[in-house]
Amino acid sequence: MPMPTEERVSQLVAELVERRGFDLEGVAISAAGTEHAKVKVTVDSDGSSSLDAVADLSSDISEALDEAGDFGETAYLLEVTTPGIDRPLTLPRHWLRAQGRKVKIVLRPGAESPEEKGKSTFEARVGVLSETEVALVLGGKRKPHRVTVPLADIQSAVVQVEFNPAGAAELELAGGVAPGRPQPGAQEVSAEEEEASDSPTEGIVE
Repeated sequence: MPMPTEERVSQLVAELVERRGFDLEGVAISAAGTEHAKVKVTVDSDGSSSLDAVADLSSDISEALDEAGDFGETAYLLEVTTPGIDRPLTLPRHWLRAQGRKVKIVLRPGAESPEEKGKSTFEARVGVLSETEVALVLGGKRKPHRVTVPLADIQSAVVQVEFNPAGAAELELAGGVAPGRPQPGAQEVSAEEEEASDSPTEGIVE
């Protein structure tokens, strides 16, 4: 029996994810062996996601997938996880949750750079988001200053891992850190450490 598509699994779990107060960020299905499949469901929320909340959601999703029976007799390993620290910002909610964090910005070709040297790739701290543009804090701890950049001018933005606290002036210009999110540089972990701390749930449909 063929495995369900990622779109199908997304449809099956979307309501459960929303009911638990999360946003569904993505579903990935891959072969974990000749007779096994790995289902990775990535979720996020405005506040900090507790391990208990993620575990409860994982149980709900496992039950829903077993009930639907789309995997037939194929054993699957279910992993419910939150995005890594260094995830790209592609939606307005990503920018809102990244407020106060340092990001690596790549501008679209031809876009005017706010950076002093006119570079199209630079690091900045995320500030307040409006409908069409985002405030960015440049200059680091020494010479922090705020600029605004149209979202349409940004080709990509990826949150950077920080090991040192942000400067007070930087954070003030950024409008602080998004509610429920850790301070930059506090308890940062690598993507590898995050994956190692996940507790996948295995479900087998007989």
